[in-house]
Amino acid sequence: MCENIQLMFAVLRISIYSLFRRLCCKGPPPVRPNFTVLCLGIGKSGKSTLLAKVSGESTDEIEPTVGFSIKALMFDECFVDVKELGGGDNVRPYWDRYYTGAQGIIYVIDCSSDEETMEKSKKEFDKAMGNHQLDGLPLLVLANYQDVPGARNESQIKQIFELETLDRFWVVQPCTASDKSSIEKGFNKFNSLLLSPARGKGEFDQI
Repeated sequence: MCENIQLMFAVLRISIYSLFRRLCCKGPPPVRPNFTVLCLGIGKSGKSTLLAKVSGESTDEIEPTVGFSIKALMFDECFVDVKELGGGDNVRPYWDRYYTGAQGIIYVIDCSSDEETMEKSKKEFDKAMGNHQLDGLPLLVLANYQDVPGARNESQIKQIFELETLDRFWVVQPCTASDKSSIEKGFNKFNSLLLSPARGKGEFDQI
């Protein structure tokens, strides 16, 4: 008899505890972290088109960015505010004025460009990566225009831009505006990198 009473009280305590957990733990979903990142690249590398595509906006009649624009991207795991800086010759000298507060970097490359344009892109890349305000920030390289015959592949981009020498974590994503999934794949990698507490250097492969 006493054992039955003890068992009954034990079951009652479990039921009350379960109800308490359901009532107390019920509430709004956890707040997703928000990151502010820069999007760099020389003119006509495709920055605006790629960002419009991944955000679900129309890519028709996109005008070159003058100064900067901000695109708010929403993902399952986080929000990413992308500050896209214009890539024109008259804008690039002022890029560093917008570096403060950045938590990550996206660099877009036209992989189908001629040698002279590629050298210009590499020069601006080196200049940005060498700025102390961007020290150690994670990097996503979007290797754009992969649908153009003769476009440089991922291995070539790694070599040309000497990514293995960077003192930061980085990822490379071949992509094209005609394939939204290729851009999303790059952001999925980048978001994992932004969310990772790890800080170091080299290609980030913990994805």
